[in-house]
Amino acid sequence: MQLSKDDELVFFDDFTSDELDRFKWNVEVTGKRHNNEQQAYIDSSETIFFKKKVDEADGVLVIQPKFKKNFITTEGMSFDFVSGRIHTKGKFDFTYGRISARIMLPKGDGLWPAFWLLGSQGNWPVCGELDIMEAVGESDWISAAVHGPGFSGESALVNKKYCESPESATQWRTYSLDWTPDSLYFMVDEELIYRVSRPMVEFFGPWVYDKKQHIILNLALGGRYPYKTNGIKEPYYGMPEATVKAIVNGEIAMLVDWVKVYQGQ
Repeated sequence: MQLSKDDELVFFDDFTSDELDRFKWNVEVTGKRHNNEQQAYIDSSETIFFKKKVDEADGVLVIQPKFKKNFITTEGMSFDFVSGRIHTKGKFDFTYGRISARIMLPKGDGLWPAFWLLGSQGNWPVCGELDIMEAVGESDWISAAVHGPGFSGESALVNKKYCESPESATQWRTYSLDWTPDSLYFMVDEELIYRVSRPMVEFFGPWVYDKKQHIILNLALGGRYPYKTNGIKEPYYGMPEATVKAIVNGEIAMLVDWVKVYQGQ
């Protein structure tokens, strides 16, 4: 897929400042638990911060989980981990175009980093969800998925890209989605890994990808999807002891170099 000379850059963040641009991003704070995930999301420089000059990047966003035994949320729920999730709802919601992000994923079974879009109106899955990148469990693949009414959760339209090695899956990669009125093209480093057309979707349910969606970046821990892959239930649903140890030692982080959205004029 190629950008046209007429495409306009309508959203851009290269994370070179010293703090999150709150005109572009909101920071999620945990409400109820979803998918048996093991983290609470907090608004803190412990879990969301910036680094200068990482590899060839001038600056990167860092989402880093922390071990916080018996952390209590404002709703009174207890978690042993905290992490970060940011989104653009109400600040940048868009329909159609190309969205891309350059990301370095952490390595560890049971981690659940994601770069995705979610419908800005209505309840899930009627609002529609477009997962540009998810990685869970086994570290040699990433996936792209489409959720909507009649094809959500474990019955979503989904495809995996298997990488040459676990190391290549956790190197810098550019994840992209070309979103048109009738098709969804998911790419990794410009390689098309999944194409979903309107007729494919309408075989299962209505096409709901004609309304505004917002951008989400997050690093979840454990949960139903990692558990389904790893088969580990205790003590942290889907997350093995080796990954827990790496989090405790500060070795786990998701790095984001930039996020861009282009739209045709």
